[in-house]
Amino acid sequence: MNINLFLSPESLDDFYFQDKNCVVIDSLRATSVICTALANGAKEVIPVATFEYAMKISAGIMSGQNLLGGERNTKKIDGFHVGNSPSEYTPETVSGKSIILFTSNGTKAIVKAKFSKDLVICSYLNLKAIANYLLEKKEDFEIVCSAKGGALNMEDTVCAGRLISKILEKEKDCTLNDGATAACALDREFGGNVHKMFRESDHGKILTENGFQDDLEICAQIDALEVVPVFTSGSIKLLNN
Repeated sequence: MNINLFLSPESLDDFYFQDKNCVVIDSLRATSVICTALANGAKEVIPVATFEYAMKISAGIMSGQNLLGGERNTKKIDGFHVGNSPSEYTPETVSGKSIILFTSNGTKAIVKAKFSKDLVICSYLNLKAIANYLLEKKEDFEIVCSAKGGALNMEDTVCAGRLISKILEKEKDCTLNDGATAACALDREFGGNVHKMFRESDHGKILTENGFQDDLEICAQIDALEVVPVFTSGSIKLLNN
């Protein structure tokens, strides 16, 4: 298996992902929200790259059957039903609903990888489930972290390193690019206490300053959910649903 990791999607062309398998990670908080929403009964999550497109899609889905979710500068967008905190996506709120999700980085990364042959969504919450899924496929795959501007994003890179390490425990015949090798090293150094790593990361500090410290604790729960969210035909649904 060849495993390539990219610190950010911004340097990649959309068509780079064509015929490739891809994993997108935005552990604080978009991919954690997606996993939580689907685990709690959401029909699907529709990721969008712009606020304007979120509003356009929302107008085309029957009222009462959809929720607008997401954030701008960490805060819930005015007029949206829910923000970007996993705790908002309860069964009572999301069951049976189509969720149109717009976030600053995570949904943009998913949309960038939309031409992938197979695109799955990963967070700390479902690391084991994604690792097992990839091990069963035994095919090359790309990992895209959702950092902005091509800069290293600590929480997503370390999460990717943990995912790769789980795969290497069972599949020794893997070739890693430099990004994947570096992610494994960062996981060994900083991944022992995920909540602490979140708190000390740049984005974790911003979330704490804006009152979202509880989200760090929720998103740090390793393997809390047995879900494999798969992007297909414009939306994300649970595997085999």
